[in-house]
Amino acid sequence: MNNHHLQSQVKSSGIAYLLWFFLGAQYAYLGKWGIQILYWITLGGMGIWMFFDLFTIPGKVSRHNAKLFSQIDDIEKKEREAELARNIAMVQAAKS
Repeated sequence: MNNHHLQSQVKSSGIAYLLWFFLGAQYAYLGKWGIQILYWITLGGMGIWMFFDLFTIPGKVSRHNAKLFSQIDDIEKKEREAELARNIAMVQAAKS
């Protein structure tokens, strides 16, 4: 995956709350379709699960984004290392 694709996958708590309120689709927004289908089948746990999600959505979005940011950091680190290796190779070639 490239850096731009991962950045496009970053989610917002505000959008998750809107989807929770209007459609009950906050898990689908985070890419957790199995849990989403179970949520719909149980009608939001008959309201209990829905109430619980009212307070846990920001944490779920933060965990989702933290995984993405970690992957982005790894990609950027590899790009910096490759750039450094190219610069060292150019300096060595110029000396020869």
